Amino acid sequence: MLKKILTFILLHASVSSLAQEVVTPQGDSYTNSNGSIEFTIGEVVINTGTDGGNDLTQGFHQTNWNFVSIEDHVPSYEIIIFPNPTSEILTIKTNTFENVNYTLYDSQGKLVIQDKLSSAQTPIEVSHLAPGAYALILNNDTQNLKTFQLIKQQ
Repeated sequence: MLKKILTFILLHASVSSLAQEVVTPQGDSYTNSNGSIEFTIGEVVINTGTDGGNDLTQGFHQTNWNFVSIEDHVPSYEIIIFPNPTSEILTIKTNTFENVNYTLYDSQGKLVIQDKLSSAQTPIEVSHLAPGAYALILNNDTQNLKTFQLIKQQ
């Protein structure tokens, strides 16, 4: 009998040590009369639900979280976007600007600004935009060239 109890305790201890755990620098819990929610910053989204005005995402802990990033669709296309974060003017600098379009989307995917690059250094006025995250997509007639994640400050 003692051998069975000891085996059970050792088995339980080893299974408990394999349980999932998230150690995160950010997160919070909120509770009201309608329910509660707990979250951590940096989760892979596995499901998104919406009621038309509010979005709810669910996911698992992830190891990488980028607020500002670049998707390099055409590595040979050289371009510099500055400053990032920005508050008034965003500058796009490239030697190959002919037939290149830019499109700026807000964090909800709404088209905010769309135009063509006009010179080797094209300024974009962003002071009228709300603070937050934006995606800047550069493309030509046949393909996306680069996608930048931008931060608009006040």
